[in-house]
Amino acid sequence: MTAAHIPPSLRAEALEQLLTERGLIDPTALDAIINTYENDVGPLNGAKVVARAWTDPEFGRRLLDDGTAAIREMGYLGPQTECVVVVENTPTTHHVVVCTMCSCYPWQLLGLPPSWYKDPSYRARMVREPRTVLAEMGLELPDDVQIVVHDSSSEVRWLVLPERPAGTEAMSEDELVGLITRDAMVGVAKIGPP
Repeated sequence: MTAAHIPPSLRAEALEQLLTERGLIDPTALDAIINTYENDVGPLNGAKVVARAWTDPEFGRRLLDDGTAAIREMGYLGPQTECVVVVENTPTTHHVVVCTMCSCYPWQLLGLPPSWYKDPSYRARMVREPRTVLAEMGLELPDDVQIVVHDSSSEVRWLVLPERPAGTEAMSEDELVGLITRDAMVGVAKIGPP
């Protein structure tokens, strides 16, 4: 078996073990970094952006006009958020994000990219047959809903502003954050009622 045929997860594990054995990385520090991206930096930041847009129409307009600047207002700066374009899902238009070249993704807002996002099948098929891929992922959209696929790149990353679900009108910004998922901000899911 050649190195190209070894699954990336096994290669990463072998690399981590080698670097640890040679004293070049501390596994505890590496676990802390992963934990940060999975739990602190991750989808919670994006959810806070979406909840603010839902509860503050002026911020929502700024977010759609200049996603990078609006996100920066909330303090989410850093790698992967240098240029973020935000698109809004509506009852007639559904946006979904893919990176056809690799797996460009706004880590600062969404945390670590899920394995399916990096999968070559997702990257290729979402562009060609988005309705089918979304249905396979559990999101069935009516035929009259237009699906727009956005290709992330190292220059531009995309964030989907999901539709606010009915029945959330009286919920506070903090309460809304708990409803918002990473998958909805990528566009492969909708947010259900509370």
